[in-house]
Amino acid sequence: MAYTLGIDIGTYETKGVLVDAAGAVHAQASRGHQMLVPQPGWAEHRPEEDWWGDFVYVCRTLLRDSGVDPADIKAVACSAIGPCMLPVDAQGAPLMNGVLYGVDGRAEAEVRALTDRIGEDTIIARCGNALTSQSVGPKILWLKHSHPEIYANTAHILTSTSFLVQRLTGEVVIDHYTAANFSPLYDVETQDWIDDLADDILPLDKLPRLMWSNEIAGHVTRAAAEATGLVPGTPVTAGTIDAAAEALSVGVDRPGDMMMMYGSTIFIILRAQSKVTDPRIWYAPWLFAGEHASMAGLATSGTLTHWFRDQVARDLDPAEAFPALANEAAASPPGANGLLMLPYFSGERTPIHNIHAKGALFGLNLTHTRGDMYRALIEGIAHGTRHVTDTFAELGQSPTRLLAVGGGTKNALWLQATSNITGIDQIVCEKTVGASYGDAFLAALAIGTVERPEISTWNPAAHSITATPSASYDAAHDLFLRLYAQTKDIARALG
Repeated sequence: MAYTLGIDIGTYETKGVLVDAAGAVHAQASRGHQMLVPQPGWAEHRPEEDWWGDFVYVCRTLLRDSGVDPADIKAVACSAIGPCMLPVDAQGAPLMNGVLYGVDGRAEAEVRALTDRIGEDTIIARCGNALTSQSVGPKILWLKHSHPEIYANTAHILTSTSFLVQRLTGEVVIDHYTAANFSPLYDVETQDWIDDLADDILPLDKLPRLMWSNEIAGHVTRAAAEATGLVPGTPVTAGTIDAAAEALSVGVDRPGDMMMMYGSTIFIILRAQSKVTDPRIWYAPWLFAGEHASMAGLATSGTLTHWFRDQVARDLDPAEAFPALANEAAASPPGANGLLMLPYFSGERTPIHNIHAKGALFGLNLTHTRGDMYRALIEGIAHGTRHVTDTFAELGQSPTRLLAVGGGTKNALWLQATSNITGIDQIVCEKTVGASYGDAFLAALAIGTVERPEISTWNPAAHSITATPSASYDAAHDLFLRLYAQTKDIARALG
């Protein structure tokens, strides 16, 4: 029997699967970790412990629990949160914690300065994306300004997936989909690194070699084999960002397919027919040469439900809290008895790109219950999601089908509220394992044991959620947008 191994590093958890050539999952394993917030607006991981340490633990657990001979694992693929920024020395050792994706807003001054200097129109034309907290280029410049001693010792800037691939193979590579987030250092037309827009950020030889996600980056080294239990010489793909692997896992493969990932954040990927550039959303080459993707993401989603459980539902058993809260929220009518929540607890990414945005629960009176508040939270995330899907519609990019995936798909209230508020039906596939399953499929693609259309047989549709739009939700959405517009200056003034 031939197997492929997929491991994904998420914001709060690492997950792995061992999959056979027919797509059957033979073992699953996971390990939790924390997102470090050393100060408001910052977000970090420890690369040795949270990325490589988790990879080793999950890999060894999968081998132990499955009883599979490591020699029968024919390829490995990994994905991770991204885009991240990690400086490493000439030996590949991290020089600091990994700076996370768009939830980390430390480079605000650099974003503003680079945009003013280069011009937003030029950046979008060349790089496909406006500079935001999601962009890696400004974070490298922040490193240069804030920690010149680390910058001086930096041999390469890696992202989370690149770090794992380097540990496994010794190769310093990055996939094009991830690299497109390194604005203003990546040109979406030439699909190559550039420094003519900003030659003061980093010498280009300190950036990883560019590859496509279905290409083999290298092979497991003897040192990595000793750490993980894998066989030396096992092929390893270039990998990608977790959301892209998650999209692939549920069959996002044709133009018009859209993934909605219900995780610590909502992340959306649309397989686009052509390149679409707009400052409100993100663009990247898709995982395969000649293809395109449009992306969007909220800053807090599942993270917000965890916050609510930990702060407002301390009387509940943490293991049973979410079903109990869902039952309380189900007793509250649509509209949460007049409550509105802005879910901007870590600022917001698309489409407003405002790291100063704040969370708010508006409309409270003495009759409101915890169930009302939790329903308002779920609906607030859904209104934030509609703000994104309406933006896609304005750009002529409405999906032909929407595939939902992630841990949040277990929350029926959240799924239904999202469909009702956005007006879009959703499909949930048989397997909601997520990015690690997409990694296993990418590994199989890379060694030629499957073709791309086979993902529909690996992971067929299981059920759908039918949207039930209403005028009351339309009115609430208008109020949601007005509440943000009328409070954003106050939010910024709060600091």
